[in-house]
Amino acid sequence: MHRVSGLAQMRDWAPALEAADAVIHLAARVHVMTDSEPDPLAAYRNVNCEATLGLAREAAGRGVGRFLFLSTIKVNGEQTPGRPFTESDPAAPADPYSASKWEAEKGLAEIAAATPFKVIMVRPPLVYGPLVKGNFLKLMRLVEQRVPLPLRSVRNLRSFIYVGNLVSVLEKLLTAELPRASTFLVSDDHDLSTPALLREIGAAMGVKTTLLPCPPRLLLAAGRLIGRQEEVRRMIESLRADCSRFKEDLQWSPPFSPTHGIADTVAWFQGRSHARRLHNGRIVA
Repeated sequence: MHRVSGLAQMRDWAPALEAADAVIHLAARVHVMTDSEPDPLAAYRNVNCEATLGLAREAAGRGVGRFLFLSTIKVNGEQTPGRPFTESDPAAPADPYSASKWEAEKGLAEIAAATPFKVIMVRPPLVYGPLVKGNFLKLMRLVEQRVPLPLRSVRNLRSFIYVGNLVSVLEKLLTAELPRASTFLVSDDHDLSTPALLREIGAAMGVKTTLLPCPPRLLLAAGRLIGRQEEVRRMIESLRADCSRFKEDLQWSPPFSPTHGIADTVAWFQGRSHARRLHNGRIVA
């Protein structure tokens, strides 16, 4: 295992690639909400594209058979106002993170075209499960604290994938007979609105989720005023991935339901919260 911060400096992958039949490349520079880099695109590109391609070239040169690259649904875009995204939709990355992933995908396809190397691009939506961060973690904190949330009027749909389902996807791709370069969109195959997600989290926690009505356009305006417009957008807009091609081509169905995945994530979160309270001395055994 190599740390993300060191990926761009790696020049010799030989120890990691010795006797390897395949590479599953998950490491990346992900969303940095307060980015101190003077050139964020260059920082993302350095790790997510250039380091990825360096590893892939060395793997191809050493006879590794296939390279599984965890990309992102955001390569397709930030929102789906109509139907879900499919593999045939054009790329439309809208931020440095997704742009760097798209550049890596194109570079990997070029390597595959010039060698016997097989590359598979996987574009998941938000991945959740134990150790989740970002907005999913924030939502769990808000539900745990019983904060009333003005999200009852939101009518969006978003795709997610539980880490257990993602592992199942990657296991399938390690042995599947596929073209030299393939791209798949994957998900739990069960999209949720933000209110439905919050209710699922509340049910797993055993707490009542209080949702208040508020027009989404007002939420977006409020987010703009406090400098959290993009965070609010992700709460109120739709972003859906159609995983039907992966299901059909690889005869796959998600082994875990969203209810199971959310319950597992909440169990980890509650154990983490309990341990933190113990550490702070607020619970006496």
